[in-house]
Amino acid sequence: MKQLYRLRAFPKTIDGGNKAAVYIFADDLKTKDMLKIANDIGYSETAFVLKSNKADFKVRFFTPKFEVDLCGHATIATFNLLRDLNIIQPGTYTQETKAGILSLNVTKEMVFMEQSKPVFDIVIPHEELIDCFKHLEFHPHLKPQILSTGLREIFLPLKNTSSLDKMKPNYKKIIEISRKYHVIGIHAFSLDETIDAYGRNFAPIIGINEESATGTSNGALGCYLYKHLVKKKEFLFRQGYQMNQPSEIITHIHAFADEIKAIWVGGNAYLIKEKIVA
Repeated sequence: MKQLYRLRAFPKTIDGGNKAAVYIFADDLKTKDMLKIANDIGYSETAFVLKSNKADFKVRFFTPKFEVDLCGHATIATFNLLRDLNIIQPGTYTQETKAGILSLNVTKEMVFMEQSKPVFDIVIPHEELIDCFKHLEFHPHLKPQILSTGLREIFLPLKNTSSLDKMKPNYKKIIEISRKYHVIGIHAFSLDETIDAYGRNFAPIIGINEESATGTSNGALGCYLYKHLVKKKEFLFRQGYQMNQPSEIITHIHAFADEIKAIWVGGNAYLIKEKIVA
């Protein structure tokens, strides 16, 4: 029986987190079917769980417009759901994705997803980003940079959390710079005294104007801060506050001799709607 569930991943409050749909037992669906389902649902990502001969599960991820290589919050939703349905038990698992075979650590309350080792790319000049946002206030020392732990994005450090709140995106310009640098979008962030950082994520080129919790981006953000700011093993990030969808994401950094060897991003997820049988 095909089953579709809707969840919130990384919720800080009952109304928080990022919505994701998870379709289990999806082996008989074609790509066009998956895209139609994702488009009909309209969430930023829908995950489709299939059998794999390379890993414990194969998972494919779709925005309403495109298939993407990897989605952090949909992965967290998927494996929290599989545990809650007693399809899996707490333990370690692997998922086959278009970003590679990645490991997962499933606990009784959370799921942590391994990401690819970070690839640091070029620093972006400030002037190239000015037209992407109104009321843009850059961090005085940290620089915008392209970074990937599975998905390429521009990481944009801002002056403070007030700057993050005030910024107004120009989606057309964000799409233009995304095409120029072959990235999926911009992850803006500000440092904070109570946690490590607050963030906002913009990916209009793949149909997501703004997202309330982005697992892959916050895993990469941990790598950015580890390299440029502070050598920590764990980072705590919040996102979605400007969207009234408070979210909280944990990133673990495993490093040796200051070289990042592994990144894990995790959190919880809960069901927000009864299952729909397709």
